[in-house]
Amino acid sequence: MSSKQEQAKRAAAEAAYDYVREGEYLGVGTGSTVNHLIELLAERRPELRGCVSSSAETSRRLQAAEFEIVDLNSAGELGVYIDGADEANAHRELIKGGGGALTREKVIAGASRKFVCMIDDSKYVDLLGRFPLPIEVLDMARSSVARALVKLGGEPELRHGFTTDNGHVILDVHNLRIDNPIAMEDAINALPGVISVGLFARRRADVLLIAGADGVQTLTR
Repeated sequence: MSSKQEQAKRAAAEAAYDYVREGEYLGVGTGSTVNHLIELLAERRPELRGCVSSSAETSRRLQAAEFEIVDLNSAGELGVYIDGADEANAHRELIKGGGGALTREKVIAGASRKFVCMIDDSKYVDLLGRFPLPIEVLDMARSSVARALVKLGGEPELRHGFTTDNGHVILDVHNLRIDNPIAMEDAINALPGVISVGLFARRRADVLLIAGADGVQTLTR
């Protein structure tokens, strides 16, 4: 990854840090941009009640920085959830799941009043689908789900050698044209055996932070 991309990720994380609220639980996502946010949390030491983490890897990093990990069932509704994305459009609709944590990310986003998404501008697109769409599925259903995805116009591929923190497999769907993200999300979620799809359209980001050469652009609803 280029140094410019790393600088953009850091800038996006800096902008996202402004949404951290002391005295509350913070939802924390997964991925390379989130890792920059965790570094900022470790440096600045905000007084948080605890963190709700979307993955084992994020939990490990937060615990190393001496933040308490709290189960979502105990935390209840979250004020803010901060995460990255693999793709985002002008409507703040997202593709997520390149790191495999899409289901837990979707659960936490749905339980949060404000979902802040941070990306570098290489991930900002006009039409979602250039990045292969991740879908978490039951292993027994991967072939039947894959056949249905072909009918939807995609080319599904099993993510070999990978299981999610939930113990399931992921199908990455290539060359899927996503003109209507909400309709596509609903269609895929309706397939028997699908745990979750990495389309975040029904629960899109409330705030999208896009870091580029000219600084950080903010899109809000």
